[in-house]
Amino acid sequence: MTDDGRCEPLTTPRTEAPAGWLDPAPFLRGTAWLDGGRPVRADPADLDRLPWDIAERAALPIGVRLEFTAEPGTRAVRLRYRATVPEAGDPLAGLRHCFALWSGTRFVGETCAAPAAEATVTLPLPPGGGVFTLHLPEGQAPVPLALRAVGGALSPAPVRPRWLVHGDSITEGWWSTRPAHSWPATAGRLLGLDAVNLGYAGGARGELPLAEQLARLPGEVITLAFGTNCWSRVPATADWLYATVRAFVGLVRQGHPDTPLLIVSPVLRPEAEHTRNALGATLTELRRAMERAGRDLAAEGDGRLLVLPGRPLLGPEHLADGLHPDDRGHARIASAVAEALGPHVPGAREP
Repeated sequence: MTDDGRCEPLTTPRTEAPAGWLDPAPFLRGTAWLDGGRPVRADPADLDRLPWDIAERAALPIGVRLEFTAEPGTRAVRLRYRATVPEAGDPLAGLRHCFALWSGTRFVGETCAAPAAEATVTLPLPPGGGVFTLHLPEGQAPVPLALRAVGGALSPAPVRPRWLVHGDSITEGWWSTRPAHSWPATAGRLLGLDAVNLGYAGGARGELPLAEQLARLPGEVITLAFGTNCWSRVPATADWLYATVRAFVGLVRQGHPDTPLLIVSPVLRPEAEHTRNALGATLTELRRAMERAGRDLAAEGDGRLLVLPGRPLLGPEHLADGLHPDDRGHARIASAVAEALGPHVPGAREP
């Protein structure tokens, strides 16, 4: 990682799995694109049209995980990986290489490895086998190299309906204490969906090239959750955001004309609700413009488009820093999104 928190991409190619180890590719979930075998979150062939901050955030494998079925008698899963190493003096260095194991909506356990550029981590499995999800330490840009069973056998988990989730740092999962606690990861578990996290911290300002990339990605359901960065980072007017949301959805619909699509307007941001930005718009006005754009598109014939107002979802007590939700806040967003999407997604579980 650079001093300002940006990712320096890992470019070393993945080595071939040695004897007894399995290629991780069939086990990967939450993947949008692969760049030389490394999961990335923007089209590698279309980076030159994106702002630099989004292109750099897209190098982090946010939401990418391994999902596998373990046969009864399998005692553990072992993963070889490559990752960046925390800088000297990092007070959270001991948490930077933590790997979490889930089974459905149940947390199984967490194993933290000593940070190393390339290492192996072993996660114990409960008896009886089953389907498991292994969440990676996203911020360290991990690259899975190979995995294997300890006693027993592993196979790729069944493929689930694919959910494309576009948004900003809140979607990326900021201030959730673990990757598995972000609202897309949590809602994905609740609904039984393969969540593909396309959240970009500082971004999601209505960049139309991203809409075209979304249009090209396969997916059974789509969520657009942005708008707060249109208040200050790149200020917008309500009229501009209204037109941009319509244009963004229109481009996405070119590739997904009948896919259920949920628009989530910005959640509470106390400093911005009634404060005017450089162009004279409050976040309250921007939120209303975004919701109005979605409702107008639905009224004009887009019968698969849904709108979830973000303002009621959180109170000040759910914000870790006045902007980003804590774990409770992420859980509240996840619950509301799952409730809104559940009846409209074939193959999804009832939340």
